[in-house]
Amino acid sequence: MSFMIDSHLKESFGRVAVVYGGNSSEREVSLKSGAAVLAGLQRAGVDAFGIDLYGESADLEPLRQMQEEDFDRAFLILHGPGGEDGTLQGALEILGKPYTGSGVAASAIGMDKLRTKQLWLGADLPTPPFAVCDQQSDLDAVVERLGSPMIVKPAHEGSSIGMSKVRSSVELAAALKTAERYDRTVIVERWMSGDEYTVAVLDGVALPPILLVTNHDFYDFDAKYLANDTEYKFDHGLSPEQDKALRCLAEKAFSAVGCKGWGRVDVMQDENGEFQLLEVNTAPGMTDHSLVPMAARQQGISFEQLVVEILKTAD
Repeated sequence: MSFMIDSHLKESFGRVAVVYGGNSSEREVSLKSGAAVLAGLQRAGVDAFGIDLYGESADLEPLRQMQEEDFDRAFLILHGPGGEDGTLQGALEILGKPYTGSGVAASAIGMDKLRTKQLWLGADLPTPPFAVCDQQSDLDAVVERLGSPMIVKPAHEGSSIGMSKVRSSVELAAALKTAERYDRTVIVERWMSGDEYTVAVLDGVALPPILLVTNHDFYDFDAKYLANDTEYKFDHGLSPEQDKALRCLAEKAFSAVGCKGWGRVDVMQDENGEFQLLEVNTAPGMTDHSLVPMAARQQGISFEQLVVEILKTAD
């Protein structure tokens, strides 16, 4: 069944710019997300068009691109630094253009895994033990404190780019070199041996949690975007009480960072079955493999309805 917004709502939206692309390592994912969002808005009857920042046909720098275009509000679907980290949000604030997703501060914090974890700890929310490391760190001491295995993460990347699972200080040293190609700040985190879940949040309310099952060492870039054997389960085996607790934790984590509009919170269980917060995504993917549209469908929300609901939150 097709979904069309009413004429009053369409008029209130005005002309909508779907801003995607960018120049981060997640550009290709953003291009796919942007194309899907643009098509969904247009199917719903929204007067929407695309702005591909740093695209081959763009002969203007990004800020000038947006200044030259005539639009009333923006649907932001860039991933990674330069689009998801508060810089683009700040530019739109200066231009006086409403936009989807979190504001400047929450976007900047959410893009920074280290600051997010520190904030959650301050809010008494659970997150795995970690260390910030570089080549000069005492890696044997890190392994002793965190145990084996560990996960190595660039602090400001998304889509699992630059991440590695390691089991020794020798592997840790190699993984640090890999992660440092993407970021100067690298987190080493205790490995969580339990199940992994992701919880989409729409206008402050958690959608049905998804259990992620992969044959890979962890839910890496290939498992997210390329593999056809990754399983996404709503029949996750959690009790009603656990399901409620997981949704509540995701909502608290989202709110603690100051996020608004929409996003996604990633969670794992530790060896005792306790939920541990991994990260928050303030502009998650919207591709055919993406998790927010999947959770929305489970809630009875079509893709067209989802993008319109997200657009409603733009301010």
